Amino acid sequence: ALGFVLIFKASSVFNFAQGAMTLFSALTLVGLIPLVGFWLALVGTILVMCVVAVVAERVAFRPLIGSSPLVIFMATIGLAYILEGVAQMVWGTQPHGLKLGLPIDPLKIAGIFISKSDLISAGAAGVLVALLILFFQYTKIGLGLRAIANDQVAAQSVGIDLRKVWAIAWVLAGLVALAAGMLWGSRIGVHFAMSLIALKALPVLIIGGIESIPGAIVGGIIVGVAEALGEGFIGPYVGGGVQDVMAYLVALIFLLVRPYGIFGQVAIERV
Repeated sequence: ALGFVLIFKASSVFNFAQGAMTLFSALTLVGLIPLVGFWLALVGTILVMCVVAVVAERVAFRPLIGSSPLVIFMATIGLAYILEGVAQMVWGTQPHGLKLGLPIDPLKIAGIFISKSDLISAGAAGVLVALLILFFQYTKIGLGLRAIANDQVAAQSVGIDLRKVWAIAWVLAGLVALAAGMLWGSRIGVHFAMSLIALKALPVLIIGGIESIPGAIVGGIIVGVAEALGEGFIGPYVGGGVQDVMAYLVALIFLLVRPYGIFGQVAIERV
């Protein structure tokens, strides 16, 4: 969800390739680990994702500056297919395991079992969000991203380099994709279905607001709670599977009640 927000804040474009970027980064990491070890593989994957982000921005999206959002959205779909194809050619189609050394034994508090790996993942996500909020609030580049998100023409008129800011936004989205790929890969393994995990971010964006980084966290918490409670209390009566649909049911309610999300900006257009 953070990856989607970062690109949307900088270009007002929904990046359909975020899931493919998550898959590509995870496959690159597990492919490099047997060759150079974990830490060098991590550094190498960060460099690879930075290169992918910069090349994608310069080759695919920079020529489209000024085009309609639909045209750029279609370009992100093309980027997704390219990344998945390259990953398949380089690393193959077999599932891979990714071990980060996260503990697998749960905590037991008042009779409730809590996954330690989930707590660590939540902590990592929290740190990442805090760093991004500080970046957007207190750095020149972050302020430039916010300015471009509000009005690209006005931002360029005061000297903000649109191309440079776009490239940085794509690099940040690539790094967020790597973090998501590592955490999800250690949990379910690295395979091509991972690219579909990005669809779980859609209800989060609807609930929290697609322009808001805090909204991504609040929306994620709401989705997680809805999935857990739905499966726990409703699942036994309908045969299970409620967890997969609860997030979209909650998102549908928000679309009816608050279509711009909790922290989303209400768009007022003059007709």
